[in-house]
Amino acid sequence: YTLFLVALISCTQTEPAESETAPPKENVEVNPIQKIEEAHSKQDFLSKDVVQFDIILKFGGTERLNGSMTLATNSSRGHISYKNGKDLYFDQNKVFVSPETENTASARFAAYTWSYFFLFPYKLSDPGTNWSKVTEANLNGNVYNSQKLTFGDGVGDAPDDWYITYSSPESNLMEVAAYIVTAGGSTVEEAEEDPHAISYHDYKDVDGIALAHSWQFREWRKDSGLTRQLGSAELSNFKFIEADKSDLL
Repeated sequence: YTLFLVALISCTQTEPAESETAPPKENVEVNPIQKIEEAHSKQDFLSKDVVQFDIILKFGGTERLNGSMTLATNSSRGHISYKNGKDLYFDQNKVFVSPETENTASARFAAYTWSYFFLFPYKLSDPGTNWSKVTEANLNGNVYNSQKLTFGDGVGDAPDDWYITYSSPESNLMEVAAYIVTAGGSTVEEAEEDPHAISYHDYKDVDGIALAHSWQFREWRKDSGLTRQLGSAELSNFKFIEADKSDLL
C-alpha cells in the first residue's frame, strides 16, 4: 500500500531493483532425517489411512509369519492375519490374539516388531527419538550416510534399544538399519553382544511411494559390517485403503 502511494506521488521515480529491496535469501538446510522422510514420501504416505500387504517371513529356514498385515499409516493400530487362522491385533499399547495364547511376550514382539520394521522410515522423527549427527560410513564396501537413534525413557516397549541407520547418499532411501533387541528381559550389554541388522531391497513405486518389497536380516558388527544371514521377508500385493473399509479394530 505504501509503495502504491509513492508511485502516485512521483510517477517519474525509478523503482529500486529487487536486489536493493529484497532481503538476502537464507539457505535453509534440510536435516538428514527430513531427507530420508522426503525420499520415502512421508507426507503422501501419512495422507493414506491404511496400508495392507502380504508377507512371508522366515528365520533359520523356518517360517515365522505367512499372512497379511494391515497397518494404520500413523502406526496406531494394526492387524496380522496368519494363513493358519491366527489373528493378532494391536491398538496403541494393547495387543489382542485369537485364539488366545499364554505367550503374551511373543505376541507383543510380533505385533510391534514387524510393523515397526515396515513403518521405520516414517517414524524417524517420532516424539522421543534422539539422533546423533550424520557421518559417512563404509558398510561392506558401500558408502552411506549413517546416524544412531536412541529413545527417551519410557518410549515404547523397549526404550533401551538403539538403531544405526544407513541411507543412500544419492537417493536418501533407507537401505540398512542395525539394531539391538532388549525386549524379553535382555540387558543392553547382553543385547550388544549380538546386534543384528535389517536391509531393505527391491524398492518399487506404489501410488507414488517407494516401498521395499524384500528384507534381509543379518548379523552385524561395527567393524565387519553385515555378516551371516539370519532371515528374510518377501512383501507383496501392497494397497492403500480407507480406514472404514479396513478390518482394524
